[in-house]
Formats: sequence, C-alpha cells, structure tokens
Amino acid sequence: MSAATNYLELKILDDLVGNAAYSPPATLYLALATDATTPDVEAGTFTECTGGAYDRRPVTASEWASAASGAVSTSANVEWTTATNNWGTITHVALMDASTGGNALIIQALASNKTVETGDTFVINSGNFTINLD
Repeated sequence: MSAATNYLELKILDDLVGNAAYSPPATLYLALATDATTPDVEAGTFTECTGGAYDRRPVTASEWASAASGAVSTSANVEWTTATNNWGTITHVALMDASTGGNALIIQALASNKTVETGDTFVINSGNFTINLD
C-alpha cells in the first residue's frame, strides 16, 4: 500500500483551498530504498541506494494508466540500469519530484524485499507500482 508524505499532503490541501497552487513536476522519478526500518512516510525520508550505476528512474505521464477506483498504476515496465556493484536489499520504492535531491511524494513497501547484486537489473513490472487515495 502506498502512502503520501506530509509534503505532498500539504501541497494538495493548500491547492484545494486556494492558499497556494501546486504544480506537479513534468517528470516524476522512482527511487529505491534499502532499509525497512528507516522509511518515514510522513517525513518523506528513507535510505536510498547509492553507487554501482544506480540512479532514479523517470516515469513520465505516458507511463501511467488512467486513474480508476481510487488508484493509478504504472502502465509500462520501469527498469533500472544493471547494477555494477551490490545495491543492497530493496524494501521500498519512493515517488520523487526530482532526479536527485527533491522531495518524496509517495513511499510504498515492496510486496517482498529484493536483493540487488552486481549484474542484476531491478524492474518494476507494468501495473506493479500503484498509488492509492482512500
């Protein structure tokens, strides 16, 4: 289950009541987190992979299905580059508003952790990253 960070919740609420317009970025990015105890959804903090050819993967508007039943999912595979060093055990995925730095918008735990070692390619299959609003 995905969860919005406080940052995103406050941006949406301010936009809703007319306090300040929220303009989502043209490109969103998926980041991989490696510590099941560190992700703090409210604060939007987590331990991100580093090194070994890791980078955040862009997900553009054309790679999202239309929202339905309170949810929206990716409509294409999101594939990272092949790891040139171990990335560790991936526990969460975060939707970010920048390719580096920036703000976490959504943090979602993986259904099962995945260890990424040298030579592995991490892929989120189409439809497997879903944002829910309930």
